[in-house]
Amino acid sequence: MLQQTTVAAVKDYFIAFTSRWPTVDHLAAADDDSVMAAWAGLGYYARARNLLKCARTIVANHGGAFPNDHAQLLKLPGIGPYTAGAISAIAFDQPRVVVDGNVERVMARLFDIHTPLPTSKPELTQRATDLTPAQRPGDYAQAVMDLGATICTPRNPACGICPWRAPCRARAQGTAATLPQKLPKSAKPTRHGTAFVAVTQDGSVLLERRPEKGLLGGMMGFPGTHWTVEPPSVVPPFPSDWIRSPVDVRHTFTHFHLILSVMTTTVDKVNTEHFTPKSDFRPADLPTVMQKVWNAAADQVQRNLS
Repeated sequence: MLQQTTVAAVKDYFIAFTSRWPTVDHLAAADDDSVMAAWAGLGYYARARNLLKCARTIVANHGGAFPNDHAQLLKLPGIGPYTAGAISAIAFDQPRVVVDGNVERVMARLFDIHTPLPTSKPELTQRATDLTPAQRPGDYAQAVMDLGATICTPRNPACGICPWRAPCRARAQGTAATLPQKLPKSAKPTRHGTAFVAVTQDGSVLLERRPEKGLLGGMMGFPGTHWTVEPPSVVPPFPSDWIRSPVDVRHTFTHFHLILSVMTTTVDKVNTEHFTPKSDFRPADLPTVMQKVWNAAADQVQRNLS
């Protein structure tokens, strides 16, 4: 959960998630929709899908226990070098390097490395590898990550209380606050689309499952157009008296901004299995952008039903 998300945002999710599925076996047996609903709002939904795949692979192929071999860990769904290194070092006390953004920042300052990220990643990883001890590597890995999170912070690093202040080359050169340098980010493009919110007189809501691959893969949401740079052609999922909401939805993903127009309609009866009964419809289970769509449509939906 902490990959790409802050501790403050994750805390309540983590407590609820691990209370509901306390072991790998519990998670492997969980219903996909329940897991995705529990993840709703955290973003980067591929992590939740990979978490499920990983749990099921561990139960099916490894007797319900994580393998202690680094190469085998890397073969598990959703586990890359960072996670495999963390499991190896922290869970199995193996001298494997663990490199996250905090560690990269510490290494860049400790060795006064000015090559910008991401170009400098191999050098920073090698520096971190060279420092990883054979004894208590898990404690060391967590200590360096905590050092970056609490003392060697992105802004205003507390060099005066840093345990590595003496050997830190950036502190000596007065460059700590400027590191690590990063290549300039390109401007995010804006994409456009339309979402369709259809509700029956008894409050059932039209939802569909998004394709497994791509943004919000496997998540439930409102039907809509593709998200494109030029506003796409608007073709509703079925003929009806569609009304455009006066409020557009604006949402930002990692690589682009999104503007969605929202169309609403009310139908007399359910003629498709894709309508979710009012009693089962929980907007909070939807991805954040789809929650915004529902909020933008809510007033018009109420007028349609009144």
